[in-house]
Amino acid sequence: MISKSLEEYIKTMYVLKKQNGNVRVTDVADKMGCSKASVNKALNNLKDNELVKYETYGTIEITSKGEDLAQKIIESYDIIYVFLKDVLGMESEKAKTEAENMKSAMSDETINKLARYVHQVLGLRNLNCNYDVGQEKCRKCVKRVKRKENKDE
Repeated sequence: MISKSLEEYIKTMYVLKKQNGNVRVTDVADKMGCSKASVNKALNNLKDNELVKYETYGTIEITSKGEDLAQKIIESYDIIYVFLKDVLGMESEKAKTEAENMKSAMSDETINKLARYVHQVLGLRNLNCNYDVGQEKCRKCVKRVKRKENKDE
């Protein structure tokens, strides 16, 4: 288990990788509004946890373990955000702030139950498949992907 601040670093690195392909310390510092020294300190901790590979002045490589964690963090946030915005009817910006705060305080078990509830209430699909935010197969569930594709059409 890593700290909330390290979660933010790995999530940011993952998003930057998806957007740009390469991730550098400067990119992370700019995106997060922090110093390069802070990013380097976080990188050392993430490296110790085998979430990234990084050599000084090189590009940051996120390991598969790091990618899995980043996807889990993003999915957890998304579930809470959708619940606050679409189920409770909160204003978008307030829901974003609240989701970010709540995400780190909730257990995977609670997020899993919330996900099943949100999907059931919104009619996205039945998640009686033992949904688990910690499992990559659930985050990439074929039924969820098909439902999303149908909504985009």
